[in-house]
Amino acid sequence: MHRRNFVRSLGGASAVAVAARAAGQAGRAPRQAVVIMNDSVRADMLNCYRHTGLQTPNLDRLAAGGTRFDRAYTCQPVCTPARSALFTGTYPHSNGAWANSLPLGTTVHTVGQRLHDKGVRCAYIGKWHLDGSDYFGVGRPAPGWDPAYWYDQRDYLYELTPENRVRSRQTATNRDPGLTAEFTFGHRCSNRAIDFLNKHSAEDFLLVVSYDEPHGPYLCPRPFSEMYKDFVFPSGPNAADPLAGKPAEQRVWADGRLGRPPQPVTAPDFFGCLSFIDSEIGRVLDAIDRVSRNALVVYTADHGDFLDSHRLDGGKGPCMYEEITRIPFLVRWPGHAPENSVCPHPVSHIDVTGTLMEYFGHELPRSLEGGSMLATFENPARKPRDEIFMEFGRYEVDHDAFGGFQPIRCVFDGRLKLSVHLMTSDELYDLEKDPAEMTNLIDSPEHAAARNRLHDKLLDWMDRTRDPFRGYYWGRRAWRPDFSVRWNNAGMTRQREDDGYEPRQLVYETGLTMKDATRPK
Repeated sequence: MHRRNFVRSLGGASAVAVAARAAGQAGRAPRQAVVIMNDSVRADMLNCYRHTGLQTPNLDRLAAGGTRFDRAYTCQPVCTPARSALFTGTYPHSNGAWANSLPLGTTVHTVGQRLHDKGVRCAYIGKWHLDGSDYFGVGRPAPGWDPAYWYDQRDYLYELTPENRVRSRQTATNRDPGLTAEFTFGHRCSNRAIDFLNKHSAEDFLLVVSYDEPHGPYLCPRPFSEMYKDFVFPSGPNAADPLAGKPAEQRVWADGRLGRPPQPVTAPDFFGCLSFIDSEIGRVLDAIDRVSRNALVVYTADHGDFLDSHRLDGGKGPCMYEEITRIPFLVRWPGHAPENSVCPHPVSHIDVTGTLMEYFGHELPRSLEGGSMLATFENPARKPRDEIFMEFGRYEVDHDAFGGFQPIRCVFDGRLKLSVHLMTSDELYDLEKDPAEMTNLIDSPEHAAARNRLHDKLLDWMDRTRDPFRGYYWGRRAWRPDFSVRWNNAGMTRQREDDGYEPRQLVYETGLTMKDATRPK
């Protein structure tokens, strides 16, 4: 046989999956995982990371019950690309979703589909943003995810009258004294998550609860909408960043803000919505504690928010500053992850899918570009990888704004962060000495050797992951004029590795089954 037998999910559980689920649970306690995430939350918006005056008591108790990861990073600081890496274990440049409004490729499979096909019940509740449609999704479950619990933002809007749809998209609705939690998307997501937990506590399962909040329009009832009326978020020194020596597009982006003093960061609805959704997460945590107390619980966010740092607005965009790339990452795993512990090492969303695969007892597919950090969950002192990688392509295909096409590739080793901006100048920061990322060291002679080592690792990563934008131009930079370039770049062919969902690929020159996916060309 030249084909591999496999199960394709078209919404319901197949007979093979049902049988595997029953056999896998015979004689042992169920294996369960819950992934909870927010949109637009940077690490220091949680009280357990930094005391700013923002109130996040439920996420703080989650951190106290397990491990707080102090150096966790998104793969791209934009909604769709960030989620694509988190749920597929492949980088945005590989899976097709490298900008908002671009879908995952047809040969790309999410962790929900992979685990479903191995007998694990998988439910996704909340913002998906991976179908290539508009912001709200198409209202149809993605393969592998339980259709009985699928609930994206289009499903929510379809529950509302036309008048209430408009109200749900207006921050001014927070001024309505009649607004209740029951009206919000977040509360309805929590209800479905609690229902799932109550009904499936005896099974193996993966549950994802993906809140859109506190992303705009920041809908939240009283008292949350009034909690931060007089609150000013404590800004750091980079609020006054003159952007001297930084890439030119950042000064275009900053527009007229460079010519005036930094303004106080006041965002009462945004911060109120954060505390509101923390209370909703508390409802879900309470349900987990009642019926699935041994479950692995992971909390994170897709990306951060500038909050006016570096004179930049729009929440996020084409740069690799800490405020938008460093995200909260909390893990509670009773009996395994030590309570009230901290992991100081860089970790990446690219390893979440592989971690879940290993947690449920399955080998990692060769097609994954991430690995597993399950061992680090058990021992936070264990370093899961030497470097993490990030990227940027475009903010959104539908919009002309946000700088358009801004290709960036970035590598961070826990101290030095190198960002190569293909169409302009580049950046290097020493986060140990300069945590605010104010001084660009890209042309520093004393950092040249370390910079070039990181550069070589970055180029190798682009090659290994079949980055479709790779080429000699990423190597020959103004600060590295002696870099040897060739028209054929590294001179290799790099076909996709086998992942069990399609026949082994064939060699172009012979039509025979390939033996080595990477080989000289």
